[in-house]
Amino acid sequence: MKPYSTLGRRDFLKLSGGAAAFFAQGARPANPASVRPISIDMHTHWTPEAYIKAQVEMGRPAPANPNPLDFDLDKRRKWMDEHGIQMHVLTLSGGMPWQWATPEQGARLAQIVNDAAIEAHTAFPDRFVAGIATPVKDPVMALKEVNRVAGKPGMRAVHLPNSMEQRDYLFEPAFEPIFARCQELGYPLLFHPLDGEANFYSKRLVGPPSLTNWLGFTFEHATTAAKFITTGTLDKFPRLDIVLPHGGGAFPFIFARIEHGLYKMGTVQVKLARPFKEYIRRFHYDYLNYYPEALRFLISEVGTDRIVIGTDLFAARDIEYPNSFVEQLNLPAADLDRILRGNARRLLHL
Repeated sequence: MKPYSTLGRRDFLKLSGGAAAFFAQGARPANPASVRPISIDMHTHWTPEAYIKAQVEMGRPAPANPNPLDFDLDKRRKWMDEHGIQMHVLTLSGGMPWQWATPEQGARLAQIVNDAAIEAHTAFPDRFVAGIATPVKDPVMALKEVNRVAGKPGMRAVHLPNSMEQRDYLFEPAFEPIFARCQELGYPLLFHPLDGEANFYSKRLVGPPSLTNWLGFTFEHATTAAKFITTGTLDKFPRLDIVLPHGGGAFPFIFARIEHGLYKMGTVQVKLARPFKEYIRRFHYDYLNYYPEALRFLISEVGTDRIVIGTDLFAARDIEYPNSFVEQLNLPAADLDRILRGNARRLLHL
């Protein structure tokens, strides 16, 4: 018996026939007032007030029209209750400062963010945990910060940008001690691309309209995942867990093309230690595919035990009711529970 559930082609087609109508309704519950907090959301962003203040002191502009949910934990918890989310994993957004900040500034900002996260967890231990902010411009400082807060209340993961100014810093030898430490701690890596034109492959994405988020982020995840495989990093760190947001970006839809390119297009360029399909289950993927049939496809490829909730932003422009979005697939109860909270509990050791 397989250790995870998969869905056959007939199930996939059956869902697709009615999916468009359901999605048009925003996958809202029949009675929003009946919603109860259940999910663990592993892809959320915040900007604590002390962090914003420190950036302003460094000469950065203050955010225009800030959303109170970014820093007001009382309002945030109320929003979570109304939308069925029990816990948020707090991380910075694509506006992370590591690109512009000096190593010293980055170290200070990371400390401020992480200390604020510890305070948030201490105040509301059943509602907030966090991914450790790491000043990745300097791997030594980044490891020092991981070690400073490792094991402190609420610290359950490490948050990293996929790349920086098109540089694959993750796969440079200087970064290996961080992977080793995360594996030792049992902290999963939570990824998110950096905003900004310099971090994307082509100026063609800049626009107008800007496609850096819609396309650029999806390419980033596909590239990061493929390089974790082809560099041998997953083999070197066999217990390292990795969570790809945005449904894994383009990666799930090109699994077969990557495998085909590695083995069947001329000389084999990389000899993998394991069959390719084993590597795709080394990653976890949030459910943020927007179309329910796309989520159904992802489940069929990797299994329900590799998918977590990840809403990205607490706004209707993303998925406003995550539980309802998954529930419309009519999965077995055990599979539904894995996606909504079980997998996150395992990854975060809750």
